[in-house]
Amino acid sequence: MLSPGPDPLTGSAPSPALVLTDGPIRAAQRRTVVVLAAAQVAGGLGIGAAVSVGGLLALDISGSEIWAGGSSTASTLGAALFALPFAALAARSGRRRSLSSAWGLAAIGAAVVVLAAVLGSYPALIVGMLLIGAGNAAIYQSRYAATDLALPAKRGRDLSLVFWAATAGTILGPNLTEPGAVVAELLNIPSLVGPFVFAGVGMALAVVLTMAFLRPDPLLLSHRLLAQQSTIRVAGDSTVLDESGATTEVRGSVWHNPRTRLAMSSIVLSQSVMVAVMTMAPVHLRHHGATLTIVGLTISLHIAGMFAFSPLFGFLADRAGRVTTILIGQGLLAAAALVAGTAGASETRLMVGLFLLGLGWSAGLVAGSTLLAESVPAPDRVRVQGISDVLMNLVGATGGALSGVLLALVGFGGLNAIAGLLVVPTLLFALGSARSRAGI
Repeated sequence: MLSPGPDPLTGSAPSPALVLTDGPIRAAQRRTVVVLAAAQVAGGLGIGAAVSVGGLLALDISGSEIWAGGSSTASTLGAALFALPFAALAARSGRRRSLSSAWGLAAIGAAVVVLAAVLGSYPALIVGMLLIGAGNAAIYQSRYAATDLALPAKRGRDLSLVFWAATAGTILGPNLTEPGAVVAELLNIPSLVGPFVFAGVGMALAVVLTMAFLRPDPLLLSHRLLAQQSTIRVAGDSTVLDESGATTEVRGSVWHNPRTRLAMSSIVLSQSVMVAVMTMAPVHLRHHGATLTIVGLTISLHIAGMFAFSPLFGFLADRAGRVTTILIGQGLLAAAALVAGTAGASETRLMVGLFLLGLGWSAGLVAGSTLLAESVPAPDRVRVQGISDVLMNLVGATGGALSGVLLALVGFGGLNAIAGLLVVPTLLFALGSARSRAGI
């Protein structure tokens, strides 16, 4: 638990007790959302570029469809590997240092991918994509950073606004294939790796924005508020905070909370469905003779579904409820698997399926993340958020790794059918949560 120390807003002596409804805290929250949003735009440019051509680059270097999913798998696995270390860094030093470090590592990853393409080295490509995964970890952690100082009634809205801000960068990223080819020609590097040059620049800009402007740090300020509200300790009281900031009661009960389980399932499995289908969509399009422009447009529509409508799902999560919005997301994911899986050679039908896939992912992640942020007590919150991101990305990495194998074995339709079945556990957890709240 942090001591009050200097006022995080002014750097002067401690100010009187602050609460979430105080003007300075509201101003700090508005600034936090704006800065996080700006960094998402810049960093999202790099993520969008990596998503659009990473699989094709892996296919060209490896010469095998089975290894084509390695690029997406590596970036997803990288996000899983870095989620807990960056969550620990956030808990120790705040969101500013954690997020800027993550974006910096991702920028280095973009440079490694460029080198891998020049050398024609698949292992180097995988290393670079692993490091780029740190950018995914930053995007995911940013959504939680938006809730550190948020009012409960606006938690879903603030989280979704930060996600929405990533739309500009992530939609533009997949369409950098042609401009990237021009840049690649100027630099005398392979054409497919051109977008990664833009990726490195965007991620470096995200570092600058976060380090320079994410002040006061929202997590450290929220710790300050928690310290003010938890100053009384009574020996033997089961709710007394221990030195790590977690209650002994929470340690044994957090994973047995039905709402926490539902939130985790929505986050983790929505990611798995999305990664498995999206990763092989460009390969499926290329099989049917689609141009790079069509591939880029399809992925852009998919990413638009992921981010552009997140404020709508944030609004629904705040007004209609977190669980209702999660169920809407699962319905959209099932519909996406059906439409994309039966698309065949129809580029239009596949575009619609990928758009629905993005919408379902957005609803599941926004509502699930909002539910997780409020179903876990504050002292354990950052640690559990990090664990949820590890699980989300490990399961997503598994989906990405298996997607190429499944495409070769059962085709794109079979891949979608298997992915569609992954919504079932979340539906069952929603039923269990409803029964628990009803006392059944």
